[in-house]
Amino acid sequence: MTRATPARRVPRRASAADAPTRARRLRRSAGKPARGTRRFVILTGLSGAGKTQAIRALEDLGYFCIDNLPTQLIPTMAELTMRDDSSLTKVALVVDVREGGFLDHFPRTFRRLQQTPGVNPTLIFLEASNSTLVRRFSETRRPHPLAPDRSVSEGIVEEREKLGAIRKLADLIVDTSNLTVHELRDAFMRMSRDENARAEMVVNLISFGFKHGVPVDADLVFDVRCLPNPHFVDRLRRLTGRDQAVIRYMRKHQATEDFIEQLTSFLRFALPHYVSEGKSYLTVAIGCTGGQHRSVMIAESLKKSLGTVKGVRLRVKHRDS
Repeated sequence: MTRATPARRVPRRASAADAPTRARRLRRSAGKPARGTRRFVILTGLSGAGKTQAIRALEDLGYFCIDNLPTQLIPTMAELTMRDDSSLTKVALVVDVREGGFLDHFPRTFRRLQQTPGVNPTLIFLEASNSTLVRRFSETRRPHPLAPDRSVSEGIVEEREKLGAIRKLADLIVDTSNLTVHELRDAFMRMSRDENARAEMVVNLISFGFKHGVPVDADLVFDVRCLPNPHFVDRLRRLTGRDQAVIRYMRKHQATEDFIEQLTSFLRFALPHYVSEGKSYLTVAIGCTGGQHRSVMIAESLKKSLGTVKGVRLRVKHRDS
């Protein structure tokens, strides 16, 4: 009895007739990001810190955005994004304390997401100073989500404390205290256009007068009352530190030149370290008695002498002149 031998399958050789089909398949796959290269951004942070403006900036850049997504749906959204047939190449989600279970569920959900093959999530945490948040809530006349029947200040303090663990998970922390709505949008648009480039740290050089109080948001404060005071020169009294006559008067004293040189040297050393720590905003306050002559002149000089420091964007504000 003869055993039947299974017929060996011979691979079909591609013919010219198959070319259109292959071309269509190539066109469908061309330009589609590989798994794990799609952008998956999660925005969170303090209420009033600017998450709405940030998500709008990302939406303008082509991100598919969802605000106030329940935490338990984040893995589902990530799975949809990573599918080969998905058209979602850039996704941004906003999650925060508006969802009741956010504080309990998010840390565990995010860690699981980080361990999921093909998913590379980026967590951005937005924050601001207490005084800034109180002012923003006052302007919008809305209650704090954690304190509907209490003061806004109480809600801010409670939320900051409860979000401490989630803040530690963040890939990027953005302090929006001194950023306008437009500057915040610009910052997120710059970050999103080149996700591999570190966002510039904004350095705010602010001149002030000690008799009007030290700026509450100052990170570094330098006292220039030791320098010659143009206020006691009659022809200079009504001018400011931006006028050439005041600048010439101060520059002719060696103490002014030495002060600028030493302060520039320190800041050239310190600013790159703040950048490497991931700080997004730094306020350097320079104070004299009235905030009209010496502090203004020094702030303007620092803007020029620090102009070549990499990774920073300088702004000057004269609060009292």
